[in-house]
Amino acid sequence: MSDMGRREFITRLGGTAAVWPFAASARQSAMPVIGYLNLGSPESDVSRLTGLRRGLSQTGHVEGRTFVIEYRWAGNQPDRLPVLMADLVQLQVAVIVTAGSAPTLAAKAATTSIPIVFTVPTDPVQLGLVASLNRPGGNLTGYNGFNAELAAKGLALLHELVPGAATIGFLENPSNPVFELTTRDVLAAASVMELKVQKLEAHSDREIDAAFASLVEAQTRALLVGSDVFFNNRIEQVVALAARYAIPTMYAFREFVAAGGLIGYGTSLIENYRQVGLYAGRILKGETPADLPVMQATKIELVINLKTAHALGLAVPDKLLALADEVIE
Repeated sequence: MSDMGRREFITRLGGTAAVWPFAASARQSAMPVIGYLNLGSPESDVSRLTGLRRGLSQTGHVEGRTFVIEYRWAGNQPDRLPVLMADLVQLQVAVIVTAGSAPTLAAKAATTSIPIVFTVPTDPVQLGLVASLNRPGGNLTGYNGFNAELAAKGLALLHELVPGAATIGFLENPSNPVFELTTRDVLAAASVMELKVQKLEAHSDREIDAAFASLVEAQTRALLVGSDVFFNNRIEQVVALAARYAIPTMYAFREFVAAGGLIGYGTSLIENYRQVGLYAGRILKGETPADLPVMQATKIELVINLKTAHALGLAVPDKLLALADEVIE
């Protein structure tokens, strides 16, 4: 993050902190309170919160006037999620927004009455969150980002960019509830393309460093990074390691590519959370999750950083450039 971006973020975070005491008085005056639960940290949520506020505003809601938000971040410690969720339940928030599988599962376990609007990276029916996509049937609804399924397509695009790589590394967080599903899809896609996959796992800074060292030792020539909040919290670290070891890397979100990563393929975080904001706003106006079908990701972004490609000595095929939604030069 640039110095200007940090200053802007700190300013916004300061505003967030100021809202917390205001939330108590807001409840006393019957202003609705939205609970926000994420496994990560405030710094990783700038795009998410931008989209969430945009969606809420499109339903006529203004933060601080018609609602306030109680933010809860677990700092990448999954065991804190139930405690943070219990706190939001005790506050009797009007609706809870959850970011990712682990926070959503924690929310589902904590309440059957407070409406929950989630974003998850794969089919929420498989995760046991809703009865069906069209008729969720309980107090949960939300957004399926298809991140797990898109990882296999990301592998194929990376292979097009680095066709000489017979083995591609796949970095995943084993703590992610959809870890096994994503790994299964990536391995199946690799088999079709007759590629070998070097499986790598990390859920700490040291393990990320070790994963890249393993790639270098094995002379693996490309890397696919899985979709996970933990990696989103460490964009600068992951991108810097990929540059240091000159490893062409595919990411799940545009934010990595904007920070200097090579290529990204996945859903738009801002669009995902705009849709979530729309649902949260509709629930504040009286609709119920049971009547709101689970939304499916429609905006998939392919983003390529040509400057990084040139630094790696890669010629980006014209086909990929034509498919790209954004080319950073």
